[in-house]
Amino acid sequence: MIAIVDYGMGNLRSVQKALERVGYPAQLTTDPDWISRADGLVLPGVGAFQKAMENLENLGFIRPLRRFIESGKAFLGICLGLQMLFSESEEFGRQKGLGIFRGKVIRFPFGDGDRSANPSELKVPHMGWNDVKIHKASWALEGIEAGTHFYFVHSYFPVPEDSGLIATTTEYGIEFASSIGQGNLFACQFHPEKSQAAGLRILQNFGRRVYG
Repeated sequence: MIAIVDYGMGNLRSVQKALERVGYPAQLTTDPDWISRADGLVLPGVGAFQKAMENLENLGFIRPLRRFIESGKAFLGICLGLQMLFSESEEFGRQKGLGIFRGKVIRFPFGDGDRSANPSELKVPHMGWNDVKIHKASWALEGIEAGTHFYFVHSYFPVPEDSGLIATTTEYGIEFASSIGQGNLFACQFHPEKSQAAGLRILQNFGRRVYG
């Protein structure tokens, strides 16, 4: 079974439907006990970092999530589900993350007319289609070529202390980590469920990783 963590943030049904489309049914769950029984786990999310962490804490998901990732089973993080894997975020002050990886989530240093040389061209949030540069091989990226476009909606991005985690980067005023990978874990800033054929390929790769 693939479980999708439902903690009240993000369009979870779109992730569920996209997995079903590539042949891998998934179950939305608000029950932390389901996590330990899952074969694969998806942590999606859209919204504020602090609220997301509060919801995970209030629903009892923090410890089961950490244990699942430590187990080495297949894990997919999407957007906020990538950011929360890191130590902390600077969104609305310093906010503590899951701490799976050391690093900080920061805001794009431009937009809203402040520090960008071309603020009309580089707005925050970064929204729309953008390409990726592949830095290392990952099971999630099988069949994905460098320069493939994915759909993004975000104002913040992670800066891993260990650059070896970075699977892809993307240029938007600056070059930022758009996905990370380690073992059976893959997490991306872009939305595969909204990225048409390329995104469905990543979800298909995830399903194959879950069921071998």
